[in-house]
Amino acid sequence: MTTLVRPRTPEAVGVSTFGEWPAVAGGDGGHRPGLRERRVAEETVRDAAEERAGRTVHLGAGVLALSVLADSALEHYRGSFHNKAMVAPLVSATLSLATNAPATFGARAPLPLLDAVQAAAAATGVAGLGFHAFNIGKRPGGLSWLNLFYAAPVGAPFALALSGFFGRCAVRLAGDSRTLFGWPAGRLLAATAAGGLIGTAAEAGLLHFRGAYHNPAMALPVTIPPVAAGLLAAAALKPAPALRRAARVGLVATAAVGVAGVGFHLFGVSRNMGGFRNLSQNLLNGPPVPAPPSFLGLALIGLAALSLMEANDA
Repeated sequence: MTTLVRPRTPEAVGVSTFGEWPAVAGGDGGHRPGLRERRVAEETVRDAAEERAGRTVHLGAGVLALSVLADSALEHYRGSFHNKAMVAPLVSATLSLATNAPATFGARAPLPLLDAVQAAAAATGVAGLGFHAFNIGKRPGGLSWLNLFYAAPVGAPFALALSGFFGRCAVRLAGDSRTLFGWPAGRLLAATAAGGLIGTAAEAGLLHFRGAYHNPAMALPVTIPPVAAGLLAAAALKPAPALRRAARVGLVATAAVGVAGVGFHLFGVSRNMGGFRNLSQNLLNGPPVPAPPSFLGLALIGLAALSLMEANDA
Protein backbone atom coordinates (compact mmCIF):
# COMPACT_ATOMS: atom_id res chain seq x y z
CA MET A 1 0.00 0.00 0.00
CA THR A 2 1.30 3.44 -0.82
CA THR A 3 0.65 6.70 0.99
CA LEU A 4 0.69 10.19 -0.34
CA VAL A 5 2.59 12.86 1.55
CA ARG A 6 0.14 15.36 2.96
CA PRO A 7 0.97 18.94 1.92
CA ARG A 8 1.70 21.40 4.66
CA THR A 9 -1.27 23.28 6.09
CA PRO A 10 -1.32 26.89 7.19
CA GLU A 11 -1.13 25.65 10.81
CA ALA A 12 2.21 23.99 9.99
CA VAL A 13 3.73 27.36 9.24
CA GLY A 14 2.34 28.99 12.38
CA VAL A 15 -0.80 30.59 10.97
CA SER A 16 -4.28 30.16 12.36
CA THR A 17 -7.10 29.29 10.00
CA PHE A 18 -9.69 30.95 12.29
CA GLY A 19 -8.54 34.52 12.22
CA GLU A 20 -5.97 37.05 11.31
CA TRP A 21 -3.75 36.51 14.37
CA PRO A 22 -0.60 34.39 14.28
CA ALA A 23 -1.20 30.97 15.79
CA VAL A 24 2.08 30.95 17.73
CA ALA A 25 1.64 32.01 21.34
CA GLY A 26 3.20 35.36 22.02
CA GLY A 27 3.27 36.26 18.32
CA ASP A 28 3.15 39.82 17.14
CA GLY A 29 -0.48 40.75 16.64
CA GLY A 30 0.43 43.95 14.86
CA HIS A 31 1.08 42.34 11.50
CA ARG A 32 -1.32 43.39 8.81
CA PRO A 33 -3.43 40.65 7.14
CA GLY A 34 -1.73 41.37 3.82
CA LEU A 35 1.69 40.59 5.24
CA ARG A 36 0.43 37.36 6.83
CA GLU A 37 -1.19 36.24 3.59
CA ARG A 38 1.95 37.06 1.64
CA ARG A 39 4.02 34.94 4.02
CA VAL A 40 1.59 32.05 3.69
CA ALA A 41 1.70 32.37 -0.10
CA GLU A 42 5.50 32.39 -0.11
CA GLU A 43 5.55 29.32 2.14
CA THR A 44 3.09 27.54 -0.15
CA VAL A 45 5.22 28.29 -3.21
CA ARG A 46 8.33 27.09 -1.37
CA ASP A 47 6.61 23.88 -0.28
CA ALA A 48 5.49 23.18 -3.86
CA ALA A 49 9.03 23.73 -5.15
CA GLU A 50 10.42 21.38 -2.50
CA GLU A 51 7.85 18.71 -3.36
CA ARG A 52 8.78 18.93 -7.06
CA ALA A 53 12.46 18.77 -6.20
CA GLY A 54 11.90 15.72 -4.00
CA ARG A 55 10.12 13.91 -6.82
CA THR A 56 12.93 14.82 -9.22
CA VAL A 57 15.48 13.37 -6.79
CA HIS A 58 13.42 10.17 -6.69
CA LEU A 59 13.47 10.16 -10.51
CA GLY A 60 17.23 10.63 -10.65
CA ALA A 61 17.80 7.90 -8.07
CA GLY A 62 15.51 5.60 -10.05
CA VAL A 63 17.41 6.26 -13.28
CA LEU A 64 20.67 5.41 -11.50
CA ALA A 65 19.12 2.21 -10.12
CA LEU A 66 17.86 1.21 -13.58
CA SER A 67 21.29 1.83 -15.09
CA VAL A 68 22.96 -0.30 -12.40
CA LEU A 69 20.36 -3.05 -12.69
CA ALA A 70 20.80 -3.44 -16.45
CA ASP A 71 24.58 -3.05 -16.37
CA SER A 72 25.21 -5.45 -13.48
CA ALA A 73 22.80 -8.00 -14.96
CA LEU A 74 24.79 -8.06 -18.20
CA GLU A 75 28.23 -8.00 -16.60
CA HIS A 76 27.47 -10.55 -13.89
CA TYR A 77 25.78 -12.82 -16.43
CA ARG A 78 28.97 -12.59 -18.48
CA GLY A 79 30.83 -13.59 -15.31
CA SER A 80 28.48 -16.57 -14.90
CA PHE A 81 27.53 -15.34 -11.39
CA HIS A 82 30.54 -17.28 -10.09
CA ASN A 83 30.22 -15.43 -6.76
CA LYS A 84 26.82 -15.81 -5.10
CA ALA A 85 27.05 -12.19 -3.92
CA MET A 86 26.76 -11.08 -7.56
CA VAL A 87 22.98 -11.46 -7.21
CA ALA A 88 22.82 -8.81 -4.48
CA PRO A 89 23.07 -5.68 -6.67
CA LEU A 90 20.33 -6.99 -8.96
CA VAL A 91 17.95 -7.48 -6.04
CA SER A 92 18.89 -4.20 -4.40
CA ALA A 93 18.69 -2.15 -7.61
CA THR A 94 15.33 -3.73 -8.46
CA LEU A 95 13.89 -2.78 -5.06
CA SER A 96 15.33 0.72 -5.34
CA LEU A 97 13.80 1.16 -8.79
CA ALA A 98 10.46 -0.28 -7.66
CA THR A 99 10.20 2.24 -4.82
CA ASN A 100 11.65 5.31 -6.53
CA ALA A 101 9.53 5.00 -9.68
CA PRO A 102 6.10 5.44 -8.02
CA ALA A 103 7.52 8.05 -5.62
CA THR A 104 8.37 10.14 -8.69
CA PHE A 105 4.62 10.53 -9.22
CA GLY A 106 3.86 11.20 -5.55
CA ALA A 107 2.80 7.66 -4.61
CA ARG A 108 5.36 6.88 -1.94
CA ALA A 109 5.60 3.74 0.11
CA PRO A 110 5.62 4.27 3.90
CA LEU A 111 8.65 6.43 4.56
CA PRO A 112 10.41 4.01 6.98
CA LEU A 113 10.14 1.20 4.40
CA LEU A 114 11.29 3.49 1.59
CA ASP A 115 14.23 4.66 3.67
CA ALA A 116 15.22 1.08 4.52
CA VAL A 117 15.20 0.05 0.85
CA GLN A 118 17.39 3.00 -0.12
CA ALA A 119 19.77 2.36 2.78
CA ALA A 120 20.12 -1.26 1.64
CA ALA A 121 20.93 -0.08 -1.89
CA ALA A 122 23.60 2.28 -0.57
CA ALA A 123 25.11 -0.45 1.61
CA THR A 124 25.11 -2.91 -1.31
CA GLY A 125 26.90 -0.35 -3.47
CA VAL A 126 29.58 0.26 -0.83
CA ALA A 127 30.07 -3.50 -0.41
CA GLY A 128 30.30 -3.82 -4.20
CA LEU A 129 33.12 -1.28 -4.26
CA GLY A 130 35.02 -3.56 -1.90
CA PHE A 131 34.36 -6.65 -4.02
CA HIS A 132 35.42 -4.91 -7.22
CA ALA A 133 38.55 -3.46 -5.60
CA PHE A 134 39.44 -6.96 -4.39
CA ASN A 135 38.87 -8.31 -7.91
CA ILE A 136 41.31 -5.76 -9.30
CA GLY A 137 43.91 -6.26 -6.60
CA LYS A 138 44.03 -10.06 -6.77
CA ARG A 139 44.98 -10.12 -10.47
CA PRO A 140 48.60 -10.33 -11.59
CA GLY A 141 50.01 -6.83 -11.56
CA GLY A 142 47.54 -5.57 -8.96
CA LEU A 143 46.53 -1.96 -9.48
CA SER A 144 47.59 -1.49 -13.11
CA TRP A 145 46.12 0.05 -16.23
CA LEU A 146 45.46 -3.39 -17.70
CA ASN A 147 43.46 -4.48 -14.67
CA LEU A 148 41.59 -1.19 -14.47
CA PHE A 149 40.65 -1.64 -18.13
CA TYR A 150 39.47 -5.25 -17.96
CA ALA A 151 38.74 -6.17 -14.33
CA ALA A 152 35.50 -5.45 -12.46
CA PRO A 153 34.45 -1.82 -13.06
CA VAL A 154 34.41 0.43 -10.01
CA GLY A 155 31.77 2.76 -11.47
CA ALA A 156 28.79 0.39 -11.28
CA PRO A 157 28.72 -0.17 -7.49
CA PHE A 158 29.55 3.52 -7.04
CA ALA A 159 26.37 4.38 -8.97
CA LEU A 160 24.30 2.00 -6.81
CA ALA A 161 25.66 3.60 -3.64
CA LEU A 162 24.72 7.02 -5.02
CA SER A 163 21.24 5.79 -5.95
CA GLY A 164 20.66 4.64 -2.39
CA PHE A 165 22.07 7.84 -0.90
CA PHE A 166 19.94 10.09 -3.10
CA GLY A 167 16.90 7.92 -2.44
CA ARG A 168 17.38 8.47 1.29
CA CYS A 169 17.72 12.20 0.66
CA ALA A 170 14.41 12.17 -1.22
CA VAL A 171 12.76 10.39 1.72
CA ARG A 172 13.87 13.17 4.04
CA LEU A 173 12.63 15.83 1.64
CA ALA A 174 9.26 14.06 1.66
CA GLY A 175 9.27 14.43 5.43
CA ASP A 176 9.35 18.23 5.02
CA SER A 177 13.02 18.48 5.99
CA ARG A 178 15.01 21.41 4.64
CA THR A 179 18.27 19.94 5.88
CA LEU A 180 19.86 16.61 5.00
CA PHE A 181 22.14 14.96 7.55
CA GLY A 182 22.67 18.37 9.16
CA TRP A 183 23.43 20.25 5.93
CA PRO A 184 21.21 22.54 3.80
CA ALA A 185 19.37 20.20 1.44
CA GLY A 186 20.11 21.98 -1.82
CA ARG A 187 23.80 22.44 -1.14
CA LEU A 188 24.37 18.86 0.00
CA LEU A 189 22.59 17.44 -3.04
CA ALA A 190 24.54 19.77 -5.35
CA ALA A 191 27.91 18.84 -3.84
CA THR A 192 27.18 15.11 -3.92
CA ALA A 193 25.80 15.19 -7.47
CA ALA A 194 28.91 17.10 -8.58
CA GLY A 195 31.12 14.43 -7.03
CA GLY A 196 29.06 11.72 -8.72
CA LEU A 197 29.46 13.40 -12.10
CA ILE A 198 33.24 13.59 -11.64
CA GLY A 199 33.41 9.90 -10.74
CA THR A 200 31.19 8.86 -13.63
CA ALA A 201 33.20 10.98 -16.07
CA ALA A 202 36.41 9.38 -14.76
CA GLU A 203 34.99 5.91 -15.43
CA ALA A 204 33.94 6.96 -18.94
CA GLY A 205 37.37 8.49 -19.52
CA LEU A 206 39.09 5.27 -18.50
CA LEU A 207 37.01 3.07 -20.79
CA HIS A 208 37.07 5.52 -23.70
CA PHE A 209 40.85 5.71 -23.35
CA ARG A 210 40.83 1.92 -23.67
CA GLY A 211 38.89 2.46 -26.89
CA ALA A 212 41.53 4.97 -28.08
CA TYR A 213 38.82 7.66 -28.52
CA HIS A 214 38.31 6.35 -32.04
CA ASN A 215 35.08 8.37 -32.28
CA PRO A 216 35.44 12.11 -31.56
CA ALA A 217 32.09 12.00 -29.72
CA MET A 218 33.79 9.89 -27.06
CA ALA A 219 35.27 13.13 -25.72
CA LEU A 220 31.82 14.49 -24.81
CA PRO A 221 31.27 12.55 -21.55
CA VAL A 222 34.74 13.48 -20.30
CA THR A 223 34.37 17.20 -21.00
CA ILE A 224 30.76 18.35 -20.57
CA PRO A 225 29.91 16.55 -17.27
CA PRO A 226 33.10 17.70 -15.47
CA VAL A 227 32.39 21.30 -16.48
CA ALA A 228 28.80 20.95 -15.25
CA ALA A 229 30.09 19.40 -12.02
CA GLY A 230 32.44 22.32 -11.46
CA LEU A 231 29.66 24.84 -12.02
CA LEU A 232 27.31 22.91 -9.73
CA ALA A 233 29.93 22.73 -6.97
CA ALA A 234 30.59 26.46 -7.37
CA ALA A 235 26.85 27.16 -7.08
CA ALA A 236 26.76 25.11 -3.88
CA LEU A 237 29.65 27.06 -2.37
CA LYS A 238 28.53 30.48 -3.59
CA PRO A 239 24.80 30.48 -4.41
CA ALA A 240 24.84 33.33 -6.93
CA PRO A 241 22.06 33.50 -9.58
CA ALA A 242 24.58 33.66 -12.45
CA LEU A 243 26.31 30.49 -11.25
CA ARG A 244 22.99 28.70 -10.90
CA ARG A 245 22.01 29.61 -14.44
CA ALA A 246 25.35 28.43 -15.81
CA ALA A 247 25.13 25.21 -13.80
CA ARG A 248 21.62 24.57 -15.10
CA VAL A 249 22.80 24.89 -18.70
CA GLY A 250 25.68 22.51 -18.00
CA LEU A 251 23.38 19.97 -16.36
CA VAL A 252 20.90 20.04 -19.24
CA ALA A 253 23.81 19.40 -21.61
CA THR A 254 24.98 16.55 -19.35
CA ALA A 255 21.52 14.99 -19.43
CA ALA A 256 21.63 15.18 -23.23
CA VAL A 257 25.01 13.43 -23.18
CA GLY A 258 23.47 10.64 -21.11
CA VAL A 259 20.61 10.12 -23.56
CA ALA A 260 22.81 10.41 -26.66
CA GLY A 261 25.32 8.01 -25.15
CA VAL A 262 22.80 5.19 -25.30
CA GLY A 263 22.47 5.74 -29.03
CA PHE A 264 26.23 5.87 -29.56
CA HIS A 265 26.72 2.66 -27.58
CA LEU A 266 23.97 0.91 -29.53
CA PHE A 267 25.74 1.99 -32.70
CA GLY A 268 28.94 0.53 -31.27
CA VAL A 269 27.14 -2.76 -30.63
CA SER A 270 25.85 -2.81 -34.21
CA ARG A 271 29.39 -2.38 -35.59
CA ASN A 272 30.58 -5.65 -34.06
CA MET A 273 30.51 -8.80 -36.17
CA GLY A 274 26.92 -9.86 -36.78
CA GLY A 275 25.49 -6.56 -35.57
CA PHE A 276 22.11 -6.76 -33.90
CA ARG A 277 21.58 -10.23 -35.37
CA ASN A 278 24.26 -11.38 -32.94
CA LEU A 279 22.82 -9.29 -30.13
CA SER A 280 23.31 -11.76 -27.30
CA GLN A 281 27.07 -11.77 -27.84
CA ASN A 282 27.57 -8.19 -28.95
CA LEU A 283 25.67 -6.77 -25.96
CA LEU A 284 28.12 -8.57 -23.69
CA ASN A 285 31.25 -7.59 -25.59
CA GLY A 286 30.33 -4.22 -27.08
CA PRO A 287 30.19 -0.85 -25.30
CA PRO A 288 27.93 -0.97 -22.20
CA VAL A 289 24.53 0.32 -23.31
CA PRO A 290 23.16 0.82 -19.75
CA ALA A 291 26.08 2.99 -18.58
CA PRO A 292 25.39 6.47 -20.11
CA PRO A 293 22.02 7.03 -18.35
CA SER A 294 23.98 7.52 -15.12
CA PHE A 295 24.77 11.00 -16.45
CA LEU A 296 21.06 11.62 -16.92
CA GLY A 297 20.21 10.54 -13.37
CA LEU A 298 22.91 12.70 -11.79
CA ALA A 299 21.97 15.69 -13.96
CA LEU A 300 18.34 15.42 -12.79
CA ILE A 301 19.45 15.39 -9.17
CA GLY A 302 21.71 18.39 -9.80
CA LEU A 303 18.79 20.30 -11.31
CA ALA A 304 16.66 19.43 -8.28
CA ALA A 305 19.43 20.73 -6.03
CA LEU A 306 19.47 24.05 -7.87
CA SER A 307 15.69 24.34 -7.50
CA LEU A 308 15.97 23.69 -3.76
CA MET A 309 18.66 26.34 -3.37
CA GLU A 310 16.52 28.85 -5.24
CA ALA A 311 13.41 27.98 -3.22
CA ASN A 312 15.20 28.42 0.09
CA ASP A 313 17.56 31.22 -1.00
CA ALA A 314 20.54 29.13 0.15
